[in-house]
Amino acid sequence: MSGPGTEIGVVYRSIARADAAAVARLATQGVATVHEAMGRVGLMRPRLRPIYPGAKLCGPAVTVLLQPGDNWMLHVAAEQIRPGDVVVASCTSDCDDGFFGELLATSFRARGAVGLVIEGGARDVADLTRMGFPVFSAAISAKGTVKASLGSVNIPIVCAGQVVTPGDVVLGDDDGLVVVPAARAEAAATAAEKRTANEEAKRAKLAAGVLGLDLYDMRPALEKAGLRYVG
Repeated sequence: MSGPGTEIGVVYRSIARADAAAVARLATQGVATVHEAMGRVGLMRPRLRPIYPGAKLCGPAVTVLLQPGDNWMLHVAAEQIRPGDVVVASCTSDCDDGFFGELLATSFRARGAVGLVIEGGARDVADLTRMGFPVFSAAISAKGTVKASLGSVNIPIVCAGQVVTPGDVVLGDDDGLVVVPAARAEAAATAAEKRTANEEAKRAKLAAGVLGLDLYDMRPALEKAGLRYVG
């Protein structure tokens, strides 16, 4: 397998998906928590947004490389979906056409997909919202696409600034999207759970009236920086 996005006209049928138990644990966490727990890495660029509020997805990636204005390879990818997968698609050059809509979502869901991430456009937003099928896209566009040019399925791609290898975990919520390499899924889940527990303890103290100034011991650093209280 070559570098990200360099192979055209190939479908890899066998991919190494992240451990299912680790994926399930990551699904209970927020994107911000996982990103921070991994050392503040893995975030996709924020131009990819959920098409409806509250959309959330988490699963191993089936990757798709598309050609501009052409959604042929999304249909090819449907055959490679396994229950729990997230389809992650990017294009060989920027294109915000409506690559994906309600009919493809129906097909993807029948195969067990739990959502789509696409650095391109989507349409049929009202139908997708009624279906509760999570889509994170760079645009919403009614413009249709053709089926004429080959891309690839299950090769490493770059999507919204992150390299996504087939089988990596992709987690999305209202805050954005984060990519967890398959080999790091279990460690990331453990670190995220630890961070969540720590935040719950802090939340209880803040709710009781403790100031962040004291909880995080900010006063000495503020004094050293020259902060003055007057009056």
